[in-house]
Amino acid sequence: MITAAQQIRDLLQQDRPLVLGGVYDGLSARIAHRAGFEVLFMGGFSVAATVLGEPDFGYLTQTEMADAARRVCRLTDRPVLVDADTGYGNALNVMRTVELYHNAGAAGLFLEDQVWPKRCGHMRGKRVVERAEWLSKLRAVLETRGARDLFLVARTDARQAVSLTEAIERGRAARDVGADAVFIEAPESVAELEQIARAIPGPKVANMVEHGKTPLLSPAELHQLGFDLIVTPLAGLLSSAKALQETYALLRRDGTMRDHLDRLMPFDDFNQLVELERHYALEQRFKARE
Repeated sequence: MITAAQQIRDLLQQDRPLVLGGVYDGLSARIAHRAGFEVLFMGGFSVAATVLGEPDFGYLTQTEMADAARRVCRLTDRPVLVDADTGYGNALNVMRTVELYHNAGAAGLFLEDQVWPKRCGHMRGKRVVERAEWLSKLRAVLETRGARDLFLVARTDARQAVSLTEAIERGRAARDVGADAVFIEAPESVAELEQIARAIPGPKVANMVEHGKTPLLSPAELHQLGFDLIVTPLAGLLSSAKALQETYALLRRDGTMRDHLDRLMPFDDFNQLVELERHYALEQRFKARE
């Protein structure tokens, strides 16, 4: 049986960019699945915002992320890559994270080199651990996964915290350790993207954060540069937040959405999205017989 991690590796053999749909809860997972994304990504930024109502500032715990991953993974048969932040401690904690994420159904994880508590890669004030400490965590993932095949993305935030040169050196070292893909966070120009692509062999991740530090390029443009996994993690969250803000403002002002029904998904369409009829059928199937 082909593992979900191997499905991602197989997709990367095709000569095209692999665009990941950014999700954060059950509803977003259903919608992204319907949209046809071949691989989904669940990021800590979005989970922190939707579960805690807080910024991506190191507040989420290991088990909160694993629980969120379980809720997402149960709703799709597509591979789901899950943000593991720094692994939530040392190499031993990373081993525990691997176990939790695998049991949740994740196809793989992103593991970064920030000092805990971490923060979003496009925020200021990031710090990174020593290179050797990060590499030891990556080795812990590779040694722990065993039969738990997980796709490992090695993420470094050294571009902002130290230098682009250090970030590239870390990326090359992660490839040497055996990471499936390398992710240098927050390059600040097309020239930097080109430099990263030239310097690091194998699959590479480009993170497209709207209004973030990295230029927004199309998947085709990024693939031409040499990037294979294209993540747009916040588009769903930011569009949802904008829609909620506008809807609540209208509802507070007018007291009704009667004149703005075009802004809402029809009730029946929403019930279809969450598969209401299937639950009616289940209820009928197990209804007590007299």
